[in-house]
Amino acid sequence: MNRRHLLRSALATGLVATPPARALADQPRITVYKSPWCGCCAAWVDHVRAAGFAAEVHDVEDLAAIKRLAGVPDRLGSCHTASVNGYAIEGHVPAEVIRRLLDERPAVRGLAVPGMPVGSPGMEGPSPEPYAVYAFADDGRARRYALIRP
Repeated sequence: MNRRHLLRSALATGLVATPPARALADQPRITVYKSPWCGCCAAWVDHVRAAGFAAEVHDVEDLAAIKRLAGVPDRLGSCHTASVNGYAIEGHVPAEVIRRLLDERPAVRGLAVPGMPVGSPGMEGPSPEPYAVYAFADDGRARRYALIRP
């Protein structure tokens, strides 16, 4: 029995469930660049996947080059960089804020959560602190896009 026949049999008998094709097509695709050794980055990827994003992850050693290509201002840097539908996503931006960005489609380069605030997705821990999500433009200007109070 070849693999194709085995897969067809498993699907036909319900042994393997597949989401409807439309559900797969509706998932926003996010591409993440992170250090291979960063646990909080992996936890953030789990967060966006749990929120319905299809995440493609690339472990890289030179994140500075990725950040430059994405147009992330140095002062807004964090530990990982992602892209979704033409926007850069820097750091521990909550999935619901990314969805808001995709719904509103503002004329910005991307969103960033500078540093690694306790209480942000992937940085859960005792004494979570409020933190800002910034929208930044191609020229480096930034403005507060959301204030998160975990």
